[in-house]
Amino acid sequence: MKNILSILLLSLSVAIGAQKKDTVILDHNDELKIEALPYYNFGKGVGMTSPDSLFQMNLRFRMQNRLEILNDEGSTSYDAMIRRLRLRFDGYVGDPRFVYVIQLSFSPKDVGPLEDDGDLNIIRDAMIFFNPNKNWNFGFGQTKLPGNRQRVNSSGALQLTDRSINNSNFNIDRDFGLHAYYLKPNTEGFGFNVKTAVSTGEGRNWTKTRDDGLAYTGRLELYPLGSFKKGGEYFEGDLMREETPKLYLGATYHYNQKARRTAGQTGATLYEQKDLSSLFVDAMVKYNGFSVMSSYMNRETPNHSSVAINPVDLSDFNYVHTGQGFDTQMSYTFPSNWEIIGRYSQLAPGNEIFPFMPKQKQYSFGITKYIWEHAFKAQMEVSKNDFQYFDGTNKDNWYIRFQIEMGI
Repeated sequence: MKNILSILLLSLSVAIGAQKKDTVILDHNDELKIEALPYYNFGKGVGMTSPDSLFQMNLRFRMQNRLEILNDEGSTSYDAMIRRLRLRFDGYVGDPRFVYVIQLSFSPKDVGPLEDDGDLNIIRDAMIFFNPNKNWNFGFGQTKLPGNRQRVNSSGALQLTDRSINNSNFNIDRDFGLHAYYLKPNTEGFGFNVKTAVSTGEGRNWTKTRDDGLAYTGRLELYPLGSFKKGGEYFEGDLMREETPKLYLGATYHYNQKARRTAGQTGATLYEQKDLSSLFVDAMVKYNGFSVMSSYMNRETPNHSSVAINPVDLSDFNYVHTGQGFDTQMSYTFPSNWEIIGRYSQLAPGNEIFPFMPKQKQYSFGITKYIWEHAFKAQMEVSKNDFQYFDGTNKDNWYIRFQIEMGI
């Protein structure tokens, strides 16, 4: 840990020393862009800047209102909810290189149930950044780890009503820690980003126990054909109608030492701690309204069983969500800003937990109308889920969702 902190502090001091040569200066007309927090923005929100330009704050909100009809083995039910309701504040204090970002959530699905020994999960992001120049970002606080493309993208920038079943089960999530990013974009040719984080490993707002392990995350992103228009890798669908083909390639490795939860940063508390390793590989292509995304996800428990036994009751157990999954997603955005989307997902749990967690395939079709890009849109999705169980039985269900997203 001391070596890691020394490296980060050394990098920070080198960046500070170089700041006079290549400093990013933001005034009240500029929009903050922070690679560690690539939320989709359309416009600049509602902002204010102090007369002496020593303080800036932008306020944004967004909400997702959803109606869902579910048919499960012939039984039909419906659910109507505010799926997400968020407030976001960002700006700087004293110097535009020192940036803060705060995001709060308020809907029941966002906050989650309050456990007896748990915490109220209103805080999603609370980050302080130092951006000495256009190439370096350093952050301290709680936010998303650099997982795969769909997970890091805002839930407000999705083509369908939610992320894939594999992202829900295998991806990494928000955590508290240190971030260091080196960015080398190129609008005309090859560019790349290197993103790293050292974090607690227990997820957002964890206070149940003190830590005795850390999580280490590294991600490499490649842009072989140059940058996307308006940060197009940070939102799904080719809304900008790229005039030349654009390609994005990304890979993340994540190691969570002595993890305490069934899905790393999320899930129930394990009866015994486990070391987790995760691998994510993903790609995106956009051109003239067409968009294709594919991703592979994998989680393992190296040198450990995936199953954790309750020491008080040996008949009771839980398990790490190990296994692998594959997603592929295709879409076309018409000039009228209507879009059609199809997605196929396949999830295979690890052999050790297959008796408790079924294999799953999901087929999704969606139609989206972009009224004001991703900031104001209406979405309709139909999805069918096929489940294959360890005993050879099969089950399926389907749902229809209608959702309206609005934000600034």
